[in-house]
Amino acid sequence: MFKLIKKLENISIQVRRDVLRMIYYAKSGHPGGSLSATDMLVVLYFHIMNHSNKFSIDGINEDIFFLSNGHISSLWYSVLARCGYFPLEELKTFRKINSRLQGHPTNAEELPGIRISSGSLGQGLSVALGAALSKKINNDKKIIYIMLGDGELQEGQIWEAAMFAAHYKIDNIISIIDCNGKQIDGNVDDIISLENLYYKWQSFGWNVVEIYKGNNIENIIIGVKYAKSLLGNNKPIVILLKTQMGYGVDFMVDDHNWHGMSLNEIQIKKALNQLKTDLKDY
Repeated sequence: MFKLIKKLENISIQVRRDVLRMIYYAKSGHPGGSLSATDMLVVLYFHIMNHSNKFSIDGINEDIFFLSNGHISSLWYSVLARCGYFPLEELKTFRKINSRLQGHPTNAEELPGIRISSGSLGQGLSVALGAALSKKINNDKKIIYIMLGDGELQEGQIWEAAMFAAHYKIDNIISIIDCNGKQIDGNVDDIISLENLYYKWQSFGWNVVEIYKGNNIENIIIGVKYAKSLLGNNKPIVILLKTQMGYGVDFMVDDHNWHGMSLNEIQIKKALNQLKTDLKDY
């Protein structure tokens, strides 16, 4: 377990370096949420999920991941590239004209690993539930994972989807909420308070798992494995992942201003100096 954790921590650091360099060179992007969600995506793709970089759009007999808060695309692109879905060199094209790596993921670009266009907040859970239903109808035992932002829960469509999932007993999905407490205009609770998310999701008929210190690899592994143990019990599952926006870079931590802002030359050097790894940059 110790070696696994160290390996995943090392990958997480490198992914954070990728994210910051991509955004710096593009002069545009969303570093804050990308850094808060990094550890979860690394654990999913490098340890938990049953998936193949020999990509097929239908995902038969594979676990499938959807990213609803698509503005953190730089994180997803880095993880996919480091899993071999496409060459690392392609990360250099992030947000460039005619690139497959646009600011929000789009399946029109036929980028391996991307099954839906996302980033119109509130829509991803509905799509993921459709995929989960498809797997149940086709007797496919693999799992649907989806990530959402906590600010995204202010969208009404989320709660329509939550009711649908409970009513139809869609119990092969794990929804992960990145609870970093920040959104573009400030603290989530100052914009529209979400109140107690544990009891709210529970009242909608979901099994709820909380992962405190959600930037800790070991905590994530334990929490996700526990969530998996709840599958198949006629209830959908949600993980409340308590993270810090901008995790890994001291001047970004818990600062909502880094929701959607690039770094200058001084900032990128300082940030990369804090993220030391023996893996190689693209």
